[in-house]
Amino acid sequence: MTQLPAKVTNQRYRLGYHIMPKSGWINDPNGFSYYDGYYHIFYQHYPYAPEWGPMHWGHARSKDLVHWETLPIALTPGDMEDKNGCFSGTAIVKDDQLYLFYTGHHYYEDNDPDHFWQNQNLAYSKDGIHFTKYQNNPVIAEPPSDNTHHFRDPKVWQHNNQYYMIVGSQNDNDLGRIILYRSDDLLNWEYLGPVAQSNGLLSEGYMWECPDFFELDNQFVFLLSPQGMESEEEQYLNLFQNGYMVGQFDYESFQFNHTQFTELDHGHDFYAPQTMLSPDGRRIVIAWMAMWESNMPEQQDGWSGALTLPRELKLIGQKLYMQPIDELTQLRLDDGVHQQINLSNKQLLSQDTSFVELNIETVAEDFTIALNNSEHDLITIQYSHNNNKFKLYRHDLEDYRYATIDPCSDIKLHIFIDKSSLELFINNGEAVFTERYYSECAPEVWMSSPHNIVAHVDKYHLTSSAVDYE
Repeated sequence: MTQLPAKVTNQRYRLGYHIMPKSGWINDPNGFSYYDGYYHIFYQHYPYAPEWGPMHWGHARSKDLVHWETLPIALTPGDMEDKNGCFSGTAIVKDDQLYLFYTGHHYYEDNDPDHFWQNQNLAYSKDGIHFTKYQNNPVIAEPPSDNTHHFRDPKVWQHNNQYYMIVGSQNDNDLGRIILYRSDDLLNWEYLGPVAQSNGLLSEGYMWECPDFFELDNQFVFLLSPQGMESEEEQYLNLFQNGYMVGQFDYESFQFNHTQFTELDHGHDFYAPQTMLSPDGRRIVIAWMAMWESNMPEQQDGWSGALTLPRELKLIGQKLYMQPIDELTQLRLDDGVHQQINLSNKQLLSQDTSFVELNIETVAEDFTIALNNSEHDLITIQYSHNNNKFKLYRHDLEDYRYATIDPCSDIKLHIFIDKSSLELFINNGEAVFTERYYSECAPEVWMSSPHNIVAHVDKYHLTSSAVDYE
């Protein structure tokens, strides 16, 4: 019997300028790349229900990273090399073709979800739309002998005349790690060994998912999504974490000497970030705007999940900053409203719109920003000057998240509110919170302070139709 795609039954939480599935489920971004004049983003996708299922690769492309066109599904599971899922991976351009690398997922005959094996596969395209799986898949059939069955999410890049691939994995002591391969032709891969691994089960996790590895300002940055990290007071509070390490990588010894793990986004809804190098040399990142086992009310409406806005990564010292890309100004529908307000009285910054951008500058004194509707408080953000700390409270979850910034005299906030999401960038991306919220009417945004301070506020109405799902 032919399966029919899920159907969206209610628009109440549908986003206006974020990538979502046409219907069904979405999670990790995959294959973020630039090919034939377009930015391409793929994503883990189950089209037949708003829940996780046998993973396909959904696909969208854009000329400007702002306006997106949904394309046909790029990879469908069910072949011998990917019988139970086309899991996450990467893309690279070679000889005017777009190559996708992905993990094939396989259950043993008992169909126990914890009893599986994985391999690495290749598909290619000459037009960036239609993809052919390599006839000799898998290109890497099994993990090294000191690995468990966790062996997924390849990231491929070129250095000089050779290609390198890292794969997220778990060693036979149940510690997360990344392992490295090398190839001359993208087809035949030589195993080079582990590059870095967890320093302990609870401190850095039992599995390192969705690895990304790149150079930025003469240093190497490793993005990872570790599973199994134990929370530490105000850090590592999600089910699984996201973050980075910075250091130097030696292409002769294949060793990565790095800093300790640092969280990249401090919100509830950010996972599996993936980057690409834009034609003008920027390192751009997109992530899944959700978290495993989160409550997702949109599932009642036939869809689930979304991707974050594209963000530019910058390295200052050994600290990674993440800020919205400049192209997002194209979302603006007007020239904005520009105000100077006194925060000693509670001030209304926005109402009657679910699609808004706010730029706020004020001195570094205590203040509160509150997002609510007529019936519920949604999100509250507090800044404390005494400890340079931001504290975000999600009222639906009754749960806090935290970020501490460097001491400063002024605070700059850049906020994007979509129909059911909020992205907050603090001091040019020194700290970031990514959140989903759920309100069937447009939220009100309020700001106040116990001090007699002034804030400069620029407000722009944004488009609600930046993504084409036809």
